[in-house]
Amino acid sequence: MEGVVVKKKKGVQYFTQDTEDSIVLYNNTPDPEVRSRIYRDKIHYAFFKLTENIIHTFKFYYTEVDNIEDLQHEVITFLLSKIHLYDQSKGAKAYSYFGTIAKRYLILSNQKNYKKRVDTLSIDVLEEDENHSYDIEETNNNERLSMFIDEFADYCTENIFELFPKEYDAQIADAILELFRKREHFDVFNKKALYIYIREQVDAKTPKITKIANQLYDIFKKGYVFYLEHGYTKF
Repeated sequence: MEGVVVKKKKGVQYFTQDTEDSIVLYNNTPDPEVRSRIYRDKIHYAFFKLTENIIHTFKFYYTEVDNIEDLQHEVITFLLSKIHLYDQSKGAKAYSYFGTIAKRYLILSNQKNYKKRVDTLSIDVLEEDENHSYDIEETNNNERLSMFIDEFADYCTENIFELFPKEYDAQIADAILELFRKREHFDVFNKKALYIYIREQVDAKTPKITKIANQLYDIFKKGYVFYLEHGYTKF
């Protein structure tokens, strides 16, 4: 459809459909040697890049191991121990499924090691630590919500014309999703100000904006409840 500019992220090049298919093949292959070859040739690099990006993106630097590479190895080993639990028929993409598992593992590990650091270091040292937070639990909860919002916005953006077949509705939805994408740039989420921002992007009246926003909220609410209950996203 012409006239709608959808701001879409580039695909994750290291975690491809071939990776997804290889994980399914790995789980359906009884021969240990063949499984080992599938993992080495088709899956390991994707897990390596996935954990590397998550660690650096969310700054999971509180660790008991000596360096980040060792931390990656620890997380990859954990992912491999859970790989048999992945079930493609449940609808979750392997990238989202294993990304969520890695994030949850790192959040718990980061929180545990951070508390050890707080218990052993002086206040002066902690105040000089730029990664220090006096409310690490709240920070981790916010990080989990932020992770979900990113995946929600990505899903809606990638499927915007399936969710909103009418071009006008898709325009409004994309303007609303832009608020999620740029949420870090907004100091205050005031309802009136947000409606003004949306109208600056697309000519729409309040009732129409509200209708589209409610449709997005239904997707968000169902997805977030599932995420909290199962630990990974499914829309």
